Amino acid sequence: MARRYFGTDGIRGRVGEPPMTVDFILRLGWAAGRVLAESGPGQVVIGKDTRISGYMFESALEAGLAAAGLDVILLGPMPTPAIAYLTQAQRASAGIVISASHNPYHDDGVKFFNGDGYKLPDATEEAIEAMLEEPLQMVDPEKIGKASRMEDAKGRYIEFCKRSFSFNQSLRGMKLVVDCANGATYHIAPAVFRELGAEVIEAGTSPNGLNINEDSGALHPESMRALVLENEADLGIAFDGDGDRVMMMDASGDVKNGDQLLYIITKSKLANGRLTGGVVGTQMTNLGFEHAMAELGIPFERAAVGDRYVMEKLLERRWFLGGESSGHIICLDKTTTGDGIVAALQVIDWLVHEGLTLAEACEGLASYPQTMINVPLPTRMNLADAPAIQDAVAAAEDRLGDDGRVLLRPSGTEPLIRVMVEGRDLAAVEKTAAGLAEVVRDTVERN
Repeated sequence: MARRYFGTDGIRGRVGEPPMTVDFILRLGWAAGRVLAESGPGQVVIGKDTRISGYMFESALEAGLAAAGLDVILLGPMPTPAIAYLTQAQRASAGIVISASHNPYHDDGVKFFNGDGYKLPDATEEAIEAMLEEPLQMVDPEKIGKASRMEDAKGRYIEFCKRSFSFNQSLRGMKLVVDCANGATYHIAPAVFRELGAEVIEAGTSPNGLNINEDSGALHPESMRALVLENEADLGIAFDGDGDRVMMMDASGDVKNGDQLLYIITKSKLANGRLTGGVVGTQMTNLGFEHAMAELGIPFERAAVGDRYVMEKLLERRWFLGGESSGHIICLDKTTTGDGIVAALQVIDWLVHEGLTLAEACEGLASYPQTMINVPLPTRMNLADAPAIQDAVAAAEDRLGDDGRVLLRPSGTEPLIRVMVEGRDLAAVEKTAAGLAEVVRDTVERN
């Protein structure tokens, strides 16, 4: 069925505009509760990030779920991966995260995990959408759900993160800058790294409901460069607002993205004899990463953009490592979803074990120049129905050969076609991208 509300990562929008209104979120809680209750009475875990609207939507979801007969456990502000973990640990029917991830404070969203800590399957999301069309009917008064608060949620998750780091190693002697984007990791990440022995310089740990992701965190890792250099830190670590993305910075101030961090984790697993199968990236994963995997003899496959699709391919292949350039890194040997803190710990674990700097650990991965041009699209357009575009792409791919790659894709959030070209030679990449963008513009104008 065609989806009206669910996107690739739950439901998201501007607060106060459909679907992110109080009345809709109450109905969403009820509809989800009705679908989940079909398998019997249960409880649902709810967590949120630090944006001001989270309190309002938390109350609405709580009311809707209780009206459907499910108990609710409130976690308060917690990273998205913490909700996945605590849902599984609590043996709950589902977990709900109130967050718009990397978006600014005026947006918010709702995403779900099943009882095993994975994103809901399509069939369950479709059932919830169908239930939203039904009239809201409460259960009998004696069956109304109850609500409670998990007081030790923070401590439980901190210990979970620490257990993903080698027991016989510590971070003593390391100085880290930890930027939490004024988001959900603000009271978690600094504690994790301190308890493992590091000296921590905090940034982005003063949320006020309005400053989440504002000029800080994984979307703006350059903002922590001054702190890294001023404090002569060994590393900088930056998370996004809900804690499922991570970027890192070496001692010289160079940012390492998700491709580079996934490369380090993959290499460490291979060296330890713990790599099973291959690695999953996305359409945006740098071609240099694909070539590096080939040199290591590791199978590599691309999924559609979005950690949901990376996860689907990992489960299909029964592999456990995957990620996106944006910093979503999935280590299924450690957890059930992308987790910024856990991913950072896997990188640092290898650095400590081998006595490497972050820059040294990235050696062997050549990131190729990449250019992206956004072409406005006034109406929906099927690229497959445009022969001129297809011919131009084929010609560009022939010129680039094995040393380059072309990707044209419609934006999932804006009326744009993204024209991306990457390859070994920057001048050739820029020229090819400009030429393709011009063909797309001409085709759009003619249509």
